[in-house]
Amino acid sequence: MRYLVRGAAVLACSVSAFGLGSALPAQETQTVSAERCGIAMLQMGDGYLEISAATLIPAQPATATPFGPQAALPAHCKVEGMINRRVGVDGKEYGIGFELALPLTWNGRYLLMGGGGLNGSIRPPFGPVAAGESNALAMGFAVASHDSGHKGEVFDASFQADQRAALDFAETSVRTVTLVTRTIAATFYGEQPHHSYMSGCSTGGREGMLASQRYPELFDGIVIGAPAMRPGHSNLAIEWAQVLLNRTQGTGISTPAGFSPAERAVVDAGLARQCDGADGRVDGMIFNVEACRNFDARALACAPGQVSDGSAGCLAPAKAEALAQIFAGPREASGRPLYVPIPWDTGVTYSGPGLPGYIPSGAPGPFGPANAGREIDLDARLAAVEWDAVGRLTDTAYWTNLSTFLGRGAKVMFYHGVSDPWFSAFDTWDYFQRARETNGAAAWDDAARFYMVPGMLHCSGGNAFDRFDLLSPLVEWVEQGRAPASITARRSDGAGGERPLCPHPAYPHYTGGDPAAAASYSCRLP
Repeated sequence: MRYLVRGAAVLACSVSAFGLGSALPAQETQTVSAERCGIAMLQMGDGYLEISAATLIPAQPATATPFGPQAALPAHCKVEGMINRRVGVDGKEYGIGFELALPLTWNGRYLLMGGGGLNGSIRPPFGPVAAGESNALAMGFAVASHDSGHKGEVFDASFQADQRAALDFAETSVRTVTLVTRTIAATFYGEQPHHSYMSGCSTGGREGMLASQRYPELFDGIVIGAPAMRPGHSNLAIEWAQVLLNRTQGTGISTPAGFSPAERAVVDAGLARQCDGADGRVDGMIFNVEACRNFDARALACAPGQVSDGSAGCLAPAKAEALAQIFAGPREASGRPLYVPIPWDTGVTYSGPGLPGYIPSGAPGPFGPANAGREIDLDARLAAVEWDAVGRLTDTAYWTNLSTFLGRGAKVMFYHGVSDPWFSAFDTWDYFQRARETNGAAAWDDAARFYMVPGMLHCSGGNAFDRFDLLSPLVEWVEQGRAPASITARRSDGAGGERPLCPHPAYPHYTGGDPAAAASYSCRLP
């Protein structure tokens, strides 16, 4: 049944007695009765807000979710709705679809989940990003998620033909959904959330950046992971890398080039020799990220007379040279960098399921078959990227003045997988440093942290300690003034013990003792 809100309305759920699960400390929570899954709504404009369902969900045991760890969920009221349903210029129906989870035992906080790709679907409103072994809903947050204003597959850009849909995706859905769902939450609980947060990775990280830049009064704290802050540039760099590698093949070969397993092993061995021990321990992981900036790919080249297919522990000189250029990043004809360098890390040779490592594989990717071309006009392609209207509004790499956001006492925590094959972690770090310069070191250092996650691919996965909680330290920082230092991280599969993540450019240096214990490492500057 759909309820169209026209003025004040009440949505009643059929309820029975459900357990509320474990509550947070009493001084931080408010418990409401199950019967409150009937919601008094304020008028949002005739036909502007529709509620399609308000359902009481009983407490659930820990179950696997598509985007986060297994975590028990508390009893909550799930509200489903749409904002501004309409027909677009292309005859399709548009509107911002959303879901809002309202835990019956509430900690007084609100969290907006970021999306992924080009959005187009509503993820379960649990808030799993950078929440460790739990999620925001299990912690007691009221959590909202949304589709950013259209329905479609994750990389279907056809919605951009409609102006309002394009604007909602690029920026405005973040503010619109937050204001609407916070009003619903306030009506449900009888009071406004005392603090509001946001967390997201990839597109969700970009949405977190735009919130801090364009809506600085909206959130008190934001977790930003691997932000898609200028994907036109990063995608162009990936295409250019494939072209460079294609040029190393014989003239009669018309298929995309790739690295064989033996050649990938050569790169792995070179990383182990040049970088692995710089963090105090040789373990197949590179925690001293800055020390590996000087990795010399040309040193992997075979000497004259050596077999150059990787079997002799070396690469064909042309491939070694191509690698050096690829990881340095493309440049315009004028010499100006088109994109930042790519970090050398253990995941660059990854060839498992999902996105491959940054070294070109020649295999199809998320956008289709690999490019087999040997020529690319970087200047012309860059001009097309920079004149893409939706891209210019979507990109968040440029605005660094966060004086209003910081002036409110808001905090922001960035993280990025060093082996991210899509967006260079150095691009996010470059933004972080530029924002520090713009806002002043004292103000920035009092409000922002950046964590590199060695081995981690895009948002998760890889040979990495990729399970960590930034949300709880963010709340403590915002509400109690306790600035975070190192963060304890674990592997998603539970193996390998723990490792600290240090605020970059510091890194965890092995000092002795049990290598699986976080206490055996101390944060040091390179």
